[in-house]
Amino acid sequence: MTGVPGVSEKIELDLLIEAIHRRYHYDFRSYSRSSLSRRAELLRQRLHCETLSHVQARLLREPELLPTMIECLTVQVSEMFRDPAYFRALREEVIPHLRTFPSLKVWVAGCSAGEELYSLAILFREEGLEARTMFYATEINPVALARAEIGIYDLDRIPLFTENHRKAGGHSSLSDYYTAAYGAAAFDKSLRARTVFAEHSLASDEVFSEMHLISCRNVLIYFDSTLQDRALGLFRESLTRGGFLGLGMNESLRFSQHADAFSTFAAGERIYRRLATVPHREARHGVA
Repeated sequence: MTGVPGVSEKIELDLLIEAIHRRYHYDFRSYSRSSLSRRAELLRQRLHCETLSHVQARLLREPELLPTMIECLTVQVSEMFRDPAYFRALREEVIPHLRTFPSLKVWVAGCSAGEELYSLAILFREEGLEARTMFYATEINPVALARAEIGIYDLDRIPLFTENHRKAGGHSSLSDYYTAAYGAAAFDKSLRARTVFAEHSLASDEVFSEMHLISCRNVLIYFDSTLQDRALGLFRESLTRGGFLGLGMNESLRFSQHADAFSTFAAGERIYRRLATVPHREARHGVA
C-alpha cells in the first residue's frame, strides 16, 4: 500500500477492522480512518504481508499475533508532564478545589505506558493529596499497560521529563522520584501504590463512578465524531458534579453533544468542569 488508499484498500481495511472486532472483541470501527490506515500499513509491514487481506487471514488464524496487532493499531506517544502548562493549571487552579474533598478519585484514560499517571501521582504528592487519592489508569493496549505498571523509562528521556516537571511548577527535583541504573530510570513503586491498572476500551466498555478528575489527553483525536461523543458521554457520567475533565491541546468539547454538561474552566489548557446542574450552560463561560 502506497500513497492514498484506493477503493480496494479501503474495503480491505474495513474488513480487517470488522474481523478484529468479531474475533478478538477489540473495537476499532469508529477510529479515525486516516489514522487507522497509517497504523494498518505499519502492521502489514511488521507482519511482512503483501496486503491487508493477508494480514486479516493471519490474525484470524494466529492469535499469538494479537499483541503485535494492538501495538501497531494503537498510538503510544507520551511523556511526563507533557504540555507543562496543563499540569501547572491543575496545580494552581484545580487542586485548590480538590482539596475540599475528603477523598479523591482520578481516572487517567488511555494511560499509554504510564507517563501521565506518574506525572499526576508526583503532582498530587507534592500538593499533599496523594494519601487521600485513588488513581485509575486504563489502556486498551495490554503491553503498554504492563509497561505502566513497571514504571521504567529510558534514561535518555529523563532530561525532557525533568524540564517539563520544572515548567509545571514542581516543588522538588524529579530525581527524588526515580532510581537510575543501566541506562534506565525506575520510578518509585510508592507512586503507584494507590493505583488500579485495568484494560479498558472507550469504544466498548462502561464508566468508572464518582471521579473527581479525568485526564484523557491526545486520545480523542484518533476517534471519529461518534466515538468521541461516546467517550465524552462516559466521562460525563463518571464525573461527580463539579468534577474536572482534562483533554489534549488539540481536543475540544465544542462540537460534542455533551458540551452543555460542562463549563470551560481553563480554556488554554483544555480543562473543563462538570456542571452542578444540567443541561444549562454557565452563560459566562461557554465551551471552547
